[in-house]
Amino acid sequence: MRNTIARIAEQIANAVDRMNAAIGRAAAWCCLYIVVAEFAVVALRYAFGLGSIRLQESLLYANAALFMLAAAWTLQVDGHVRVDVFYAPAKPRTRAVIDLLGAIVFLGPFAVVLAMLSVPYVARSFAILERSREASGLPFVYLSKTLIPLFALLIGLQGVAQAIRALLVLAAPNPHPTLPPLAGEGRVGAH
Repeated sequence: MRNTIARIAEQIANAVDRMNAAIGRAAAWCCLYIVVAEFAVVALRYAFGLGSIRLQESLLYANAALFMLAAAWTLQVDGHVRVDVFYAPAKPRTRAVIDLLGAIVFLGPFAVVLAMLSVPYVARSFAILERSREASGLPFVYLSKTLIPLFALLIGLQGVAQAIRALLVLAAPNPHPTLPPLAGEGRVGAH
């Protein structure tokens, strides 16, 4: 029974990892668009004296999509900033405790509060089909704002996967139990 629960929990964590990796990889293509579109904005402005508010706003959308959609994947691959003074040299079980506490105490509440605060904000934007304040801007501000609760969901799910993995490490039997010292160990001059 315990092995079945552990296997199901691991399958859930793996499914979350695969989903966030796929979304993160897809969002990474926004980098290419940002570089090409920024080059186009600069070239149009300085070479031809032309400007495009739609093109400039599309850069904001792509930047938001990149960071909001790839954040959970970055967490999955351990790419977020972390103070490794204690974590790096720690044993796997100590790391699991730190990961579990981080997911429960910090990441989970952050994701829940962000989702609770952003859903009404996005709903109001959808209700009026909010568009750019600029006359020639993009009419999809409500879609851009949708990235906020989506970010909260993805990062929250990755936190669940992180907590599951930490619990699996903590629930596993200790592979290297602390053994009492052998006779003669620990004394000076004993060989």
